[in-house]
Amino acid sequence: METGIPIEITGVSKRFGPVTAVDDLSFTVAPGRVTGFLGPNGAGKTTTLRVLLGLVRANAGSATFGGTPYRNLPRPLETVGAALDANFHPGRTAKHHLAVYATAAGISKSRVPVVLAQVGLTEFADRRVGGYSLGMRQRLSLAYTLLGDPRVLVLDEPINGLDPEGIRWIRGFLRSLAHEGRTVLVSSHLLSEVQQSVDDVVIISRGRLVKSGPLAGLELEVAPRTVVDSPHPLRLAAALDQAGLEYTEGTDGLIVDEPDPARVGHAAFVGGVELSALHRVTSGLEDSFLSLVGGGEER
Repeated sequence: METGIPIEITGVSKRFGPVTAVDDLSFTVAPGRVTGFLGPNGAGKTTTLRVLLGLVRANAGSATFGGTPYRNLPRPLETVGAALDANFHPGRTAKHHLAVYATAAGISKSRVPVVLAQVGLTEFADRRVGGYSLGMRQRLSLAYTLLGDPRVLVLDEPINGLDPEGIRWIRGFLRSLAHEGRTVLVSSHLLSEVQQSVDDVVIISRGRLVKSGPLAGLELEVAPRTVVDSPHPLRLAAALDQAGLEYTEGTDGLIVDEPDPARVGHAAFVGGVELSALHRVTSGLEDSFLSLVGGGEER
């Protein structure tokens, strides 16, 4: 495997009539790591990927693979493996499909059994795709992206609709590809789908970048809070109001926008309120993600 190739998105904007789908977006995807490209449905993820793969032209900015636009790659399938809208004729076998794509791209058909083995479809190679489950179709899409043994993988929602076994398999497979030095970019609208398989995240909302960096740093975006409860919830709420503490109702009591439980406990003490629970909590990754994106619009 040759040296990895970074994906570089620089100042990309794309408008469809009056609608701005992507707005001055910049980020880099590093080789040897799995990067999650995240955002709510309609945030601009697919438009960005289509710009990257030369399927639509940006109004501004550039999207390249190691400095080279997709359209200028001499043998694109041997540099980039991409699965956005993979369509397979239901009457053809998996082996036939891949052989056709390989021939069209000038790739040796000897790669077909290799990639089918990589994705665990060898025993189904001669079965018509119309009889494939959703998980098998996802694996076949992945086999297509691997035909040219590319150094970059761009996958749009590869985990969508998979059963737990399929999710575990693809998570491990993506990590193995990154460990080989490949650049792996995986889009999803749910952090929970990819958080166990990605190293870095690029999060967009309404076409704009809201966060880019290691997954480990995402939880820091939301401040810790305090959960407090009492046998006398109305008196507790009054005590918090008196202390000027803001709160919302949670499943285990009141969630106070205050990282120090001592301050919350003191407010209850001053108000003469008995407590049944008092502890500090940090927000989960999914909460942090939802806080960052704040919803999305169709793009």
